[in-house]
Amino acid sequence: MDIRFSQLQCSSSSVSLCIDEWQIGADQSWGVFTTEGDIGVLLGQLLTGQCLSKHTGYRGDITGCVAADVAVVSLLEQQALLEEILEFDDSESLGYTDPKTTVFGVIYAQCHDNALTHQLLQQLDLIHLSQSHFTHLSTGEGRRVMLARAVATQVPFLILDEPYAGLDVGHRQTLTQYLQDLAQTKQMLVLVSREEDMPDWIEHVALFSQGKLDSVMTKSQWDSHPVVHQLTAQSGQQSEELLALIRRHRHSAHFSNPVFQLHNGRVAYADKVIFSGVNWRIDNGVHWQVKGPNGCGKSTLLGLIFGDHPQCYSNDIDIFGKKRGSGESIWEIKQHIGMVSSALHMQYRVNCTALDVIVSGFYDSIGLYQKPTQQQVAIANEWLTILHMSHLSKMTFKQLEYGQQRLLLIARAIVKQPTLLILDEPYQGLDYLGRRLIKNSLELIAKEHLSQLLYVSHYQQDSLESIEHYIEFVQDENHQGYRAVVSGPCIS
Repeated sequence: MDIRFSQLQCSSSSVSLCIDEWQIGADQSWGVFTTEGDIGVLLGQLLTGQCLSKHTGYRGDITGCVAADVAVVSLLEQQALLEEILEFDDSESLGYTDPKTTVFGVIYAQCHDNALTHQLLQQLDLIHLSQSHFTHLSTGEGRRVMLARAVATQVPFLILDEPYAGLDVGHRQTLTQYLQDLAQTKQMLVLVSREEDMPDWIEHVALFSQGKLDSVMTKSQWDSHPVVHQLTAQSGQQSEELLALIRRHRHSAHFSNPVFQLHNGRVAYADKVIFSGVNWRIDNGVHWQVKGPNGCGKSTLLGLIFGDHPQCYSNDIDIFGKKRGSGESIWEIKQHIGMVSSALHMQYRVNCTALDVIVSGFYDSIGLYQKPTQQQVAIANEWLTILHMSHLSKMTFKQLEYGQQRLLLIARAIVKQPTLLILDEPYQGLDYLGRRLIKNSLELIAKEHLSQLLYVSHYQQDSLESIEHYIEFVQDENHQGYRAVVSGPCIS
């Protein structure tokens, strides 16, 4: 397709898009870098002809695009599929798995072609997951399934919004090669907010800032572009403002050691062991990073701590000085923990306002069901100001873009100054400036021990200097799922 944008302006409820002139030549694939603003979903909706009646201020032209020939892969699309399956699938509660909700089923539904479905399962390392329920996948596994679904439609044009989000190092490498091969037969827009995610095989790059097309360039020009250095400097001041806010309202509780301890931890389902033999303790003042490939059990381990995994009571766990299952309320535990994860993001399906999302962190609730204090509202408004989201305070959560939702959930986790701050891939969906802000802030929180961090990220660039202790999942030699290797200062 030869697509041309001319004098285009369009706004959703929370983001705007402005393109004076942009031409995507037939057979060209482009990289799109966004410095600030989440334009991937809106761009995808425009090119697929979705929901134009809901967008305000629409004017200009898009020519050469056939909506039926475009497919979109995004975190928001993945979220929508998860919600659809959860809403309509009752099979698990009845003791079986509906074939339509397995990995094989959700891909096959797009093409009704067994051979193509098996081919995609093979190419994207999904064979071993083909009969797994889609809702049981890790975020990275789900990302690969969403790409397979899009390719299965056999459309000639793909929009890939943050395709590497949630993928471990190995799968990022294999995905890069897969996309390079795929580019021989399909056009693609690959939207990224990390400079290291811009594929080398891309020949053309479009740079967007706050939803406006800033410039277009060749890939070689992009490689020497100064924008990343400029953005790094810009994010520093905002991070200091956020840290000052956290310092002003510090009130975390203190507990004797260990804060958390897991004895011979094991999680298994009927036909699969996730991990076994995990012995791990967290002491005061020690920050940890959890490492391992997609599907190894990182999120499951964090769920055991937080108390929302069904097997947390079948494991031998001590937390905040209490034996889990000894009569403590789950809310007694959660009041000392802040949590950010893709699972929580999926569960946060209530339609409260942006302000209420942050305030709900004081009550550990999904949604807000009691009247907050004036101080709590004031603190939440300070967060909105620092996140540059004050103008969205009355916007409902579902009206916001995925990255804006994620920023609110991060604020919700930190606002009560928890003893433990659990961050499972916190940067997913964030633009460059949002990611820098949160990373800088977490580094400062860790250095000043304002909260104790448990941190998951698949990117080496996201490592925090203040984290020196690691628990890493590796394949068990006896094929009993994964086992954990613990390392750090004074740990043998």
